[in-house]
Amino acid sequence: MLRVLRASVVPLALIGLTALAGVVLGRVYAGDLLTRLVIGAAAGSVLVSVAARRLPSWLVAPLSVAAMAGWTLWSLRLAAARADLPGGLLEVTADAARNGIPRLLTAMIPVEPTPDTVLVPVVAAWLAGLAGAEVALRTGRVLLGYLPAAGLYAAALYVVGPNAEPAIGVTLAFVAVAAVGLATPTGVPAAGGDPSADLAPRVRAAVRVRLAITATLGVALVVGLVALLGPVLAGQVDGRPVDPRRYVEPPQVQTLDENPLIRISGWALHPEQKLLDVSTVRSGAPTPPVGGVTPSADSTGPDGGTEDGPEAADGAGGSVRIRLAVLSDYDGVTWRVGATYRNAGRILPASTPARDSVVETVRQQITVAELSGQLLPAVATPREVSGARVAYDPATGTLIRPEGLTPGLRYTVASARERPDANLLATANVPAGAEVARVLRVADGVPDPLRRLAAQLAEENGAPYARATAIEQFLAEHYRVAADAPSGHAYPNLGFFLFGPRNGGGQEGTSEQFAAAFAVLGRLSGLPTRVVVGFESSGQGPVRAGDAYAWPEVLFDGLGWVAFDPMPRPDNEPRPVEEDFRPTPEDPPPSEAPAPTVEPTASPEPAAAPGGSSDQGGVSTPVLVAGGSGGLLLLVGALLLTLLAMRRSLTRARLGRGDPGQRIAGAWREVTDALRLAGRPVGDDLAATEVAGQARQALVDARTERAGGEQTGDAPTPDDTATGTGATETGVDELADLLNRVAFAPGAATPDQAARAAEVSTAYVSSLRSARPWWRRIIWSTHPAPLRRRTATDPPR
Repeated sequence: MLRVLRASVVPLALIGLTALAGVVLGRVYAGDLLTRLVIGAAAGSVLVSVAARRLPSWLVAPLSVAAMAGWTLWSLRLAAARADLPGGLLEVTADAARNGIPRLLTAMIPVEPTPDTVLVPVVAAWLAGLAGAEVALRTGRVLLGYLPAAGLYAAALYVVGPNAEPAIGVTLAFVAVAAVGLATPTGVPAAGGDPSADLAPRVRAAVRVRLAITATLGVALVVGLVALLGPVLAGQVDGRPVDPRRYVEPPQVQTLDENPLIRISGWALHPEQKLLDVSTVRSGAPTPPVGGVTPSADSTGPDGGTEDGPEAADGAGGSVRIRLAVLSDYDGVTWRVGATYRNAGRILPASTPARDSVVETVRQQITVAELSGQLLPAVATPREVSGARVAYDPATGTLIRPEGLTPGLRYTVASARERPDANLLATANVPAGAEVARVLRVADGVPDPLRRLAAQLAEENGAPYARATAIEQFLAEHYRVAADAPSGHAYPNLGFFLFGPRNGGGQEGTSEQFAAAFAVLGRLSGLPTRVVVGFESSGQGPVRAGDAYAWPEVLFDGLGWVAFDPMPRPDNEPRPVEEDFRPTPEDPPPSEAPAPTVEPTASPEPAAAPGGSSDQGGVSTPVLVAGGSGGLLLLVGALLLTLLAMRRSLTRARLGRGDPGQRIAGAWREVTDALRLAGRPVGDDLAATEVAGQARQALVDARTERAGGEQTGDAPTPDDTATGTGATETGVDELADLLNRVAFAPGAATPDQAARAAEVSTAYVSSLRSARPWWRRIIWSTHPAPLRRRTATDPPR
């Protein structure tokens, strides 16, 4: 019983170490499904190796990979069912295989365990468990067997980055499990006691000296690494880890979706075009309008997070505004979204509601009709999306479908709509500083009349809310709506909209010009503003192009984003602008001034806005290539170390285990394997003396080639030029004679003869290897051919 317990310590330690990597990674996932799947992969991979430990090593990998395929398919099916993803298992698996790594690194946190976000962790955990079990259990190298699990744990820490609390407890548990596995004896000594006891005294002494030197060098290396790396690692304890997501470019939107404001005029010309079908499943009670302004709030504060509340129409008519996009960046020519979208699951990140606000849940089922692009309409702020794979920008609360919208697409959105306490607006302040610089930025080239109008409105109204209300009332009282007004919101377009002659197409526009003019005047007055594009809907039935609408929002401290409605009231005749604002005396009278063109100014190529997409890529291709190359080199290094350990274990077993006859046969197998590695394989039908002759000739030919390589820099060693066809070649004949004695007189071989056979084979293999070119010597000890060609004379592993 005690022996069974000791034998189970290392497998359990390997399972625990690999599973802890899943615990670390699971901290950025929603729920515990990913952690449970990784634990299952860790246990399955190690248990398969334990069950197949008596099989040849080359059979274990195919069996384990087959088991891994079964577990992975079951995991993907479970994840797809939990996420309610459409499509069959084959389609889901193919999509996960194509997009697993990029979606894992661009997914919104918390990451929903969907097939494309669980595939890579599950497969990596299984492979780490397989490699660790084969090295630790088959070759007895427990510390080396910990390397795959340690690499997986480090990779999990890197992927999590700064997106979770430090994994101090899990790391201590990892160290404790590793220590228990190393401290517990894994087996009992062999029947023969010391494996080197039967060797010749000179060989035994050399082996023990070599082991002592190796152990001393290993300890010195560990102590040196601790001394060198200890202070560096200690200095990084309080540092912020790097987020690998900064190196992966998230999904991008098309130009049309980057500036959906220009679509307002086109929709206004075709108001009957059906864009959406909306069905409100559940909605909270509406809040009555406040003070005639009917504000609404999107709140999370100056960081730009959005919690859209009731808009102007929500109160009186019971309708809601469905948001399409939020435009925060303006360069004097174009308003743009400038968002950073991350792939998200059904559950979207939640934010803290504004103080004294009422949160309502609005659940809508939306069916796409003729709406095009990638932007996905939803009541702000979405908290759960089902029926469509989406990417989400928390800073604006907008959604995109990277594959684009298609007619008939149906999805359900649950949104948390906030209503702020309107009684706090009159005394609320607006934030300032670097956090809101993006929504305060005014591009160069502001027309002087526009700047003076903003200054006039600000002078007459001191409080931020009063300034915003004054801008709203000025636009509503002096301008009219025109469905056929041309699109455009650059400075010249806004100047013509605000100050152009009324008989020449000025002082009228669509909600595009009203919202853009409010936002620019607000920023010139010191208000953080942005423009929102969406639709006004009753909550049931079709949404048409005529329902498209743009409105401005202002950010208030503690209340979030508050929407304003600068559109004229129905049936109100606007007053002339000149009654409340006059141009400078130097300007010519309106009758003498040349009538500006009503055509929109040409929009140049969009420039990168602050905080926009130009800064989202970070270090992209070079870093990704370097990271991928480094990971590949790490995997190759681990494979080479594993092959080296298995080759040396096979040599020790051949030369040191079994009776003298078996050890002589093992020494002969070492010679024939060396001939095969040297490109001179021998057939099994040849006699031992014939093989010995070919072995002598192979060594002579190799030394001749080696001597000829002196002109190219591969100079022969002293042993190569001094021995000629001396002791090493005659030793092969001696080994062949010993093999024939064992074959014709089983049981007659003595331990001294077995030790001599080991000495001869070791010397021959060393001589043949040293005569090879340098690059062949490098791969000699890790070549897997001897592992594949095991025979009945080879000892069991």
